[in-house]
Amino acid sequence: MLDIRNLNKSFGAINVTKGVTLSVSGATCHALIGPNGAGKTTLIHQISGVLQPDGGSIDLDGRNLLPLTVDQRALAGLGRTFQITSVLPSFTVLENVAIAVQAKSGGSMRFFGRASAESALNARALDILDQVGLADRSDTRAADMSHGELRLVELALALAGEPKFLLLDEPMAGLGQRESTRLIEFLNALRGQIPMLLVEHDMDAIFQLSDTVSVLVDGAIVATGTPEEIRADPIARAAYLGEDAA
Repeated sequence: MLDIRNLNKSFGAINVTKGVTLSVSGATCHALIGPNGAGKTTLIHQISGVLQPDGGSIDLDGRNLLPLTVDQRALAGLGRTFQITSVLPSFTVLENVAIAVQAKSGGSMRFFGRASAESALNARALDILDQVGLADRSDTRAADMSHGELRLVELALALAGEPKFLLLDEPMAGLGQRESTRLIEFLNALRGQIPMLLVEHDMDAIFQLSDTVSVLVDGAIVATGTPEEIRADPIARAAYLGEDAA
């Protein structure tokens, strides 16, 4: 579904993405881990279109993404969550998701208020909120939601775009234990339905959710395997878990 080949990106003399090749097949969860400064966010930005690579290719379901803008990639089926939530705080949860549904349908975005007034948009938005377990919070302003609930709202926004593929950029960041458990449960339910690339520091989440794990260090993939293989790989343990490779 997602096929990245020999991706390279430099800022001046600093090479931040070095020949990255990575594939996600079928409705699986592929995790990308690595220490701070490894280049994970830069790689995600290249996939989503925020940054253009200097070389290589990125295909989604056989389609070349490189000529496409961020918005065009979203319409092509690429959904994304962010390290920092991107909801509209003064709008209700329902209005946030209805606006995302409206954007997917190609409706006018000139007046945000129209989204909450259209029953078809609301029905679809409520269905998505029910999927993420927030239907009973639909009339709550986003500003009044907990951090963990906002993570679920952001997932709802991504799902509103009817994605073929999800980029999950540190969805557990800032969550407490209970909130993390709830989010992991939801992502596990989603796993097998939509292919995902998960960037995350929470190793418990990684090993619960992922089918395949790649380790990124200094802009390059140094190991790829099942969670069990990565646990046992001395290079991966030294690079990410801070253990000796001996």
